[in-house]
Amino acid sequence: MSEKKEPSVWQGFKAFLMRGNVVDLAVAVVIGAAFTNIVNSVVKGVINPLVGAIGTKNLDSYSSCLKGPCEVGPDGTVTSGVMIQWGSVLGATLSFVITAAVVYFLMVLPMAKYLARQEARRKAREGTHEVIEVTELEVLKEIRDALVAQGRQRGSGHTEP
Repeated sequence: MSEKKEPSVWQGFKAFLMRGNVVDLAVAVVIGAAFTNIVNSVVKGVINPLVGAIGTKNLDSYSSCLKGPCEVGPDGTVTSGVMIQWGSVLGATLSFVITAAVVYFLMVLPMAKYLARQEARRKAREGTHEVIEVTELEVLKEIRDALVAQGRQRGSGHTEP
């Protein structure tokens, strides 16, 4: 009787690493980290100056005092009152929207179009194959019918002894 050996921890780890989705995820994380720098540069170099044309370039400085009087210490912490710092939320939201738009328009949309074209090509090939199969089936039916008719003609011309 032979006993099956359990795979070692190392073999299991190796199998885990070799799965395609783990490698895809690692690539996505690396690209995402690099992409974050691009988005931050766009926000800092384009969005903040556009907002700065209206007010200040630093979105973090936008805030409202909910319960006053609000006082901010030299290190930027609120020493008294309740302050809502909505500028930092606005900056984070803009970063998210820009990131989502760039990912959608530069990655998701082109990939979806590519996959749709591939699917259309595949369906076109399958459609052609089905037409060929149907045509072959029709030809075979016609041959069968011709043979049956020919057999009937021979059968009616012969007399049994």
